[in-house]
Amino acid sequence: MRIAFVIPGGVDRSGRHRVVPMFLWLIERLARRHELHVFVVDYEDRPSEYPLLGATVRDIGRPPRIPGMRRTFIRRRLENALNALEPFDVLHAYWGMPAGIVAAHLRIRRRTPLILTLDSGELVRLDDIGYGLQRRGVDRRALRFAMTHSAAVTVSTSFMATLASAHGVRPTVLPIGVDASLFPHAVRSEGPPWRLLRVASINRVKDYPTLLHAMAHIVSIIPSVHLDVVGEDTLGGAMTTLAASLGLTDHVTFHRMQPTDRVAELMARAHLHVVSSRHEAAGVTVLEAACTGLPTVGTAVGYVSDWREDRAVAVPVGDARALAAATLDLLRDPDRRLRIGERARDWAVRHDADWTARQFEDLYARIVTTR
Repeated sequence: MRIAFVIPGGVDRSGRHRVVPMFLWLIERLARRHELHVFVVDYEDRPSEYPLLGATVRDIGRPPRIPGMRRTFIRRRLENALNALEPFDVLHAYWGMPAGIVAAHLRIRRRTPLILTLDSGELVRLDDIGYGLQRRGVDRRALRFAMTHSAAVTVSTSFMATLASAHGVRPTVLPIGVDASLFPHAVRSEGPPWRLLRVASINRVKDYPTLLHAMAHIVSIIPSVHLDVVGEDTLGGAMTTLAASLGLTDHVTFHRMQPTDRVAELMARAHLHVVSSRHEAAGVTVLEAACTGLPTVGTAVGYVSDWREDRAVAVPVGDARALAAATLDLLRDPDRRLRIGERARDWAVRHDADWTARQFEDLYARIVTTR
C-alpha cells in the first residue's frame, strides 16, 4: 500500500533530537510493510528530502509568517509534493491544524481517502491562555470541513471522543501506543526520599503553576520529596522563578528536553508520574510511564480521565490542593501504587506501537476497499 502521512514536524533527520517519538515508532512500523511517504508541513526553513526509518520524509519548508498566507502556502507546496508522487492509496493527516485542514482540501481534488487523527487542542477552547481551535470561527469552520471530508476520524482516548461527539462526530478510538521496549519495567525502592516526575513542555496548557503550588503543599507535609521536570521551556524561565518564590528551589529540578533513553531512566527511579494539564487529547507520557510500572496521578484529561477507575488517579483541572492530596495519598499507600502501576502497565504493553500500526493498517485496508 502507498501511504501519504502528513504531519506538522517532529521527524528530524537525526531521529533523536527535536523528534516526536510516537511519530517515529508509527513510521518505522508502517514502513516495514508499506511504501510510506511522510510530508512535513511546518518544520524546516527550506524544502528537503531524506530517508528515515524506512520511509521517505519530504519537508515542504516553513510557511511565511504573514497573516492569511500560511494555509495557502502549505496547501500549494503540499499539493505539488503529492502531485509528483501520486497515486496514493490513502492520505493520513495527523493533527487538525495545519495538516488535517490542508489535507482535506487536497483530498477533494484527488479523491484519495483521508484519515484524520485529532490528537491536540482541536476540540477545546481555553480563551484565557489562547489555546484551542474552537476559539475562532474560521478555525471551527475549517476543522468541521476537514472532519466532514474524512473517510475516518480517529482519536486516542474516550475523553477526546466525548469532545468530538459534541461536534457531531463519531470518531474511532485508536490509541497511539509507545515502543514498550524503550521503557522497561522497573523495580523501585521505597521512599523517603520520594521522587515525582513531570514530562511535558513548559507552556500554559500544561499548567505548571498548579503543579508547583501542589508541590509546595506536598513538601510542607513531607519535606523529602523532589520533582523532576523534563520539557522545553517556552515561558522564559517563569516557572523557575515561581518555584523559587514558593521555596521549592531545592525540591525541583528543571531538566529541559531530554532524549527518550534519559526519560526512561528518570521514570525508572520515580515513584509517581504527575500530570497537571488543562487539556490533553491523550498524553503519551502516561503510556511511557505505565510501561515502567510508574503510576500516574493527574488532572482528569486524556488517558488520566479514561483510566481513573483503576489505572490512574484523577483530580479536577486546576485544583492544586486536590492534586497535592491525591499525590500524598499515593505516596503513603505502596500497595495501591503498585496495583495502579501494574494495571496501567498491562494496558500500555498490550496497546503498544506494534498494536497501533496493525490497527491503522486494518483501518486503511477497510477504507480503501469500501471507497
